[in-house]
Amino acid sequence: MMTKQQKKNRLLILLIFGLTIIPFLIAWGLKENPHLVKGTTNAGQLIIPAVTTENSDFIGFDEFSNKNIGELPGHWLIVNVIPNAGCNEICLDALLKTKQLRLMLNKELPRTRRVVMVFKDQTVEAASQWWLKDTLLWRLRRTENKNDNGLLLSLLREDNKMDDALVAKLIGNEDREFALNSDLIRIKPSAELLKKITEIRKNSIPEGMLFLIDPLGNLMMQYEPDFNTYKVKDDLMHLLKISQIG
Repeated sequence: MMTKQQKKNRLLILLIFGLTIIPFLIAWGLKENPHLVKGTTNAGQLIIPAVTTENSDFIGFDEFSNKNIGELPGHWLIVNVIPNAGCNEICLDALLKTKQLRLMLNKELPRTRRVVMVFKDQTVEAASQWWLKDTLLWRLRRTENKNDNGLLLSLLREDNKMDDALVAKLIGNEDREFALNSDLIRIKPSAELLKKITEIRKNSIPEGMLFLIDPLGNLMMQYEPDFNTYKVKDDLMHLLKISQIG
């Protein structure tokens, strides 16, 4: 007959085992039944079945991205798209919203990476302006100054460029290298991935839309260009909470 202490030890072992196995069972259940997530998200559209990607589907757009593309595997990816030959106001505004979104994740931020997929060839001059604006224009958005708001709306237009004087004004007394440090990894999708995205969207890929990709490389959710940053945050925080990966 087991003693009282032996029974307590046995219950403790069973409890530890349960706490270890339950998260894996939940993750497996969600993988096999992705529709269960749908009822708990309120902003995006769940992609069913999830569309798989491979590391080779992500091709660095420039030298910076080639150096940092190894950051993508094993993380939740917040993915903007630039489907056309330019990046208009809607496109640039979407980039700024995802920058804000990632900052709002607080302690969960390291589990994510921010990505933009560039579908068509772009000039170095045009692309460098997009990345510069992505890095700096959030400073104008966070203020309630009418002049800053007017400047922001003006610079969202692709034909209005940022020059060195304006960059220096926005940076102020901050260290220039630190201020211009970017968290946006720019990629070109492989032909196979572009085909998959086109099929998901039924040949309609609008400026400013957003995808979420899980740490296993599955395209999980999509959002239309007018996505609400706070609602996307709620969806992503829910996915991060229930996920045991990434």
